Amino acid sequence: MSNQTIKRYLSLSLILITLFALTPLGAMAQQRPRTAEPNAPSLTQPTVITRPAQPAGVPTATGVAPDIAQPSYEPVVTGARGVLVETLDGRVLMEQTADVALNPASGVKLATALTALRSFGADHRFLTAVWSDGTFDKASGTLNGDLIVSGRDPSFHYEHAVMLAAELNRLGIRTVTGDLIVAPRFTMNFDWSSQRSGDQLYDTLDASRRSAAATRAWLGQRAAVGDTANLQSVPSVSVMGAVYVDSVPAKSRMLLTHKSSKLTDVLKALLCYSNNFMAERIGDTLGGAEGVRQMMIKSFGINPADIKLASTSGLGVNRVTPRAMMKIFRSLRDELARYRMSPADIMPVAGIDPGTLEKRYTIAPSRGSVIAKTGTLIRTDGGASALVGQMRTASGETLLFVIFNMYGNVLRFREYQDALVSQIQSTHGGPAPFKYQQQPLSLRLAGTQLNSPQPTRQDEYEPGAN
Repeated sequence: MSNQTIKRYLSLSLILITLFALTPLGAMAQQRPRTAEPNAPSLTQPTVITRPAQPAGVPTATGVAPDIAQPSYEPVVTGARGVLVETLDGRVLMEQTADVALNPASGVKLATALTALRSFGADHRFLTAVWSDGTFDKASGTLNGDLIVSGRDPSFHYEHAVMLAAELNRLGIRTVTGDLIVAPRFTMNFDWSSQRSGDQLYDTLDASRRSAAATRAWLGQRAAVGDTANLQSVPSVSVMGAVYVDSVPAKSRMLLTHKSSKLTDVLKALLCYSNNFMAERIGDTLGGAEGVRQMMIKSFGINPADIKLASTSGLGVNRVTPRAMMKIFRSLRDELARYRMSPADIMPVAGIDPGTLEKRYTIAPSRGSVIAKTGTLIRTDGGASALVGQMRTASGETLLFVIFNMYGNVLRFREYQDALVSQIQSTHGGPAPFKYQQQPLSLRLAGTQLNSPQPTRQDEYEPGAN
C-alpha cells in the first residue's frame, strides 16, 4: 500500500469518526424545544431565565387553600412568593407564606397614601406662596425688588407656574427688577433640584421665554376646566435679575398663595403612574420612611417585625409581609370610607385609568374588575413585583388580595399575578367591573386655587424669619 493511499485512508477515517461524534449533538439540537424571544413572551413555552439564587431562609410558595385551585395556566416563575386573598369579612380564601416579609416595591406607596390621608385629610391642599421684599409701581406694573416663591407642592407643574403669572398680572405686576428666589424645598416638574426648578419657573413665568411644552400644558388645563377667558390671554411676568435658591427673606410680604388640587386627586395621579418623586416628596412631609412606618405601627396596629421601610416610594430594599400589607389596604379602605370614598378614588382601575394598569385586564368583562397598586423593581432583590388591591366577581363579591413575588423575572411575575386573579374570579362566577366613572387625571389636577394671604398653615410654605 503506497503512502498516498495510507494518507487517504487515515483522512477518511478521521472524517467518519468526527461525523459519528457530532451526530448525537445534532439530534439533540433538533429535539431541543424552541424558546420565545425575551421581548415577546409565549404563553405556551415561556422562556426559562437564569435567576439569582434565593437566599437561605426565604421559603417558596406553599399552603394553597383547598377551595381555590392554582391557575390553569401558570407561567414558569421561581423565587419567593407571598399570597393572601380574603373576603371583605376577613375569611381567608388563599394563603401562601403570608407571614414572610418580602419586597412590596411600589406597594409601599399605599402606606404613604394612608399616612397622608390620616395626617392631612382628604381635602388637604399643598401650598405655594409668592412673596416680595420690594415696592410696587402700579403705573408701570413694575415690582422693584425680588420675587420669592416657596412651597412643597409635589404636583407643581408648568401650568401652575403660568397660573402664578396670570394672578400676578391680575395684581398689576408685569416686570420684576430684582431676582427670582426660590426656597430650598421648592420643586417643579418632578425635578429634585431647587435650582433647576427655579430656572424652569423663571422661563415659564415669562411668555417670551416660555417653552412649547409649558404653553401646551397651560392651554390644555384651561380648556379642561372651560376657562375661556384665560385662553384668550397670554400671562407673562419678566424677571430682570438672576435665579438663585435661598430662604424667604425676613420682612417679606406675601402677595398670593397657590393651592394644589385636593390630596385625593394628587394621590390618584401618584398611584396611577406610580410616581416615585411625588411619593418621596409627600413622604418628606410625613417624617420620611420611618415616619410612615411608625404611623403603620402606632395607628394601624402593624407588627413592627412585619414592616421595614427604606423609602416612601418603594425604591430600595423594603420588607412587608403580605398579611401586614392586607391590613394596610383594609385600613386605607376604611380611611377613604370616612370621606365617602372608595379605592377607585385614589387607585388605578385596571384597563381604564392611564398608567401602570392601563394595559392589564383590558378585555371585557375583566376590564374595570380590578383596582390595584402595582410594584416593580427590575434589579433590587433579583427582581420584585407586587399587585395589591381588590377584584370584583360576577357573584357580586369584592375580594381583597396581596401578591408579592421576588427573585425572578418581573414579566413572568406579572403573568402569574394576572393568571391567579383571573382564576380566582372564575371560581366565583367570573369577573365583573366595579361601578366607576372615570375622570381624566388632567382635570383632577386642574382643581387648584389661588388665594390672597393669609393661608392657615404656615409650615408648608416656609415663611421668612421675623
